[in-house]
Order: sequence, then C-alpha cells, then structure tokens
Amino acid sequence: MERMGRIPTFLLKTKSVPNDGYEERFEEVSFNAMRYGGGVEGSERGFEPIFVPVLEHRFVDEGVDEVKRLLKERGVGNEEGKKYGGLIFTSQRAVELFAKLVEEGKNEDESDAWPYLQNIPVYTVGPATSRALRSIPQTPALNIFGAESGNGEALAHYMLEHYGNWYKDRSIKPSLLFMVGEQRRDIIPKTLMNPELSVEKRIRVDELVVYGTGVMESFEEDFKALLKETENRDTRWVVIFSPTGCDAMLRSLGMLDSQTGKIKQADGQEDGKRKTLVATIGPTTRDYLKNTFDYEPDVCAEKPSPEGVIEGIKKFLDNR
Repeated sequence: MERMGRIPTFLLKTKSVPNDGYEERFEEVSFNAMRYGGGVEGSERGFEPIFVPVLEHRFVDEGVDEVKRLLKERGVGNEEGKKYGGLIFTSQRAVELFAKLVEEGKNEDESDAWPYLQNIPVYTVGPATSRALRSIPQTPALNIFGAESGNGEALAHYMLEHYGNWYKDRSIKPSLLFMVGEQRRDIIPKTLMNPELSVEKRIRVDELVVYGTGVMESFEEDFKALLKETENRDTRWVVIFSPTGCDAMLRSLGMLDSQTGKIKQADGQEDGKRKTLVATIGPTTRDYLKNTFDYEPDVCAEKPSPEGVIEGIKKFLDNR
C-alpha cells in the first residue's frame, strides 16, 4: 500500500528518555487514508509525533528533605509505630525524585534491602508511572498496585479496599504518604479521609509537595512556530497531558476570545470544518478545558496511555 503524508501530532510534553511510549506507538499506527481524511483507495496514513515541551519542573527542597529523612530513618514500613504504611504516586516527577533519593541512599546504606520498602503497598495510577516505579532497584521488588485504575478517583476507591485488607488487623490504618506537585487534584485524600467513612475504613493521607510546575516561557512561541510550519496540512492533532499551559495552547490556535477568556463562538464544535483537532489523556484535563474555557476537546482517552489516546482518536475518526 502507498503511504501518504503523515498527520502532524503535537504531543504537549517533554519526550521521555531513553524511550517514549507515545512516540513509539504513534509511529507504529497506520490506517486507511480514504476512510480517515482523503487519499486514493489503497493508500495509508499515519501519525507524525512531534514533542512540544510545556512544563518546567523544579524540586521543592523542604519536601525533598522530608522524604530523604523518612527513608534514612525508616519511617515507612508495615511495622507498628512507623509513620507511614504505604506510598502513593500519581506523577512521574514524584517517581523521578523518589528514584533519585533511593539511588543516593545506596552510597550510605549498602544493604541489598535498601530502601526497606518491600513490605508495604506502593500505589500508582497509569502504566507510565508504574513502569517508572518498577525500574527502581529494590530487593525484593516494590509491591506496586493500582496501575490499571486509570485515574485518581478510581485509584482512591481501589485503595480503600486494598489498603484496608493489607492492614486488616489494625482498627486504625497507618497513614499513607502522597508525594505531589504544587498543582494537583484532591480527590484521593478527600475520598480516603471522607468523614462519612467509619473510623476503621478511613485512611489518613499526608500530601507532601516535592516539586513545582510552571509553563515554559518558550512554549507559546515554539508551538506557534510549529503550527505555522504545518498550516498547509489537511489535519493536525494536539494531544494535551495536563491543564497547565492549556490557555497558551488555545491562544496559539487563535481560539480564545481576549475579552471573555472563553473559546470563540466561531471556533465551536463545527465538525468537519476544523483541521486542528484536540485530544486529552484523561478527564482531569478535559474537565478543566470545559469548565475554564467552555471548550470541549474532540477526544478524551478512556485510559491515560498511548493506546488509550490512539483508540480515542480512531473512534472519533470513525464517527466523523
């Protein structure tokens, strides 16, 4: 089959190293060009993944020092008297910090059991964060749960049951440590500490801010330049991974009304007329776009993964 020009697909994220699952999966995909956006019969189209970094991250010293102290003093474990009985990760930045501290600690503690976390549950949301955690050397390996939950709300409900069973012999469950960024949703602590839960079921969650996030100064300019380069393409996709930077993204596309801060009426969902289409990796970003800008993205992935985004795009194109 003939391979037509690939569809520019702007991934609004920093490329993961050494391998990025989104790049690999999007480059593998091909589909019938006649069915999805023109072309002669028998021809194929595919995606051209283009990374556009949006976020800048910085570690917060106070939070970093607290995690370092907890690991060094073995404040996390399944024994009575430990401050925390489990860990929660919902971002790769938090995992990155955790892995860094574990690696640094090896120089001070040569035991194979370092960081002594083999007997606690470690909860995560999404396959990417789970893979990052599994790469952290620990003997025996970390006990990682929740990777299939897909979002924070589902993970919270999973933890209520799973963590409850893990410490079923304790009337009051040990607290969970949740390493977070400055900007985050509070669905996990709200769900686990819901006052309507019985004391036996309720789980205390301590959020510890270990990193901050902001929009890169160059993002809007970089994105506009890429849009200019691809303005003659018949179709373009934008994949959004976080609420941060959404306003700059919409401004770059010329979709924001400068007076109202909302989406321009002319840029509403006039399906079939727009060549730039938008997908989000999950409901958090979709809801932010809807509530803040009155903008409904074309696709919201059911799972925050490359496969989830691609499946959502294909379903959209099927129904277009």
